[in-house]
Amino acid sequence: MSRQGEFESAIGPHLRPAYNLARWLTHDADDAEDVLQEAMVRAFRHFDSFRGANPRAWFLAIVRNACWSWMAKKRPPHEELDEESAIVPLQRAPEAELLRADQASRIQDEVALLRPEFREVFLLREVEGLSYKEIAEVAGVPIGTVMSRLSRARRELQQRLAGLAMKASGS
Repeated sequence: MSRQGEFESAIGPHLRPAYNLARWLTHDADDAEDVLQEAMVRAFRHFDSFRGANPRAWFLAIVRNACWSWMAKKRPPHEELDEESAIVPLQRAPEAELLRADQASRIQDEVALLRPEFREVFLLREVEGLSYKEIAEVAGVPIGTVMSRLSRARRELQQRLAGLAMKASGS
């Protein structure tokens, strides 16, 4: 098999999760496509040096790094996002369509408002189903940091959603 064929067979199945990660981190479909293209170029350029057993984690780490590089160039550090620009629709699985639209929308809105380092571990675990070890590889942090960030993301989401429920009930 040619080098390009090997690359396509190793990376191809992971394009949807890679795009989802880029979309969540960049908050824009066009920017996510640009970042994904850049990540694919980087991955292809370094594919000969890939020796790991997990092409998904390897490629998602490249996508993640491309996103962080893009954000560093595109946005000043500590830029505050307004709520409207922070909301990114989730690529829904068919099962998720069965959820009430307003409830799903509220959850997506709250996930989009998480700090980027919390949002990425939440997305990789809860949406893409990566293990803690795979997330640690992708993010380049220890497993304990992954667990801490995921815990904080879940806690923050729970608090925000509980606050929304209280507002909705008029309490």
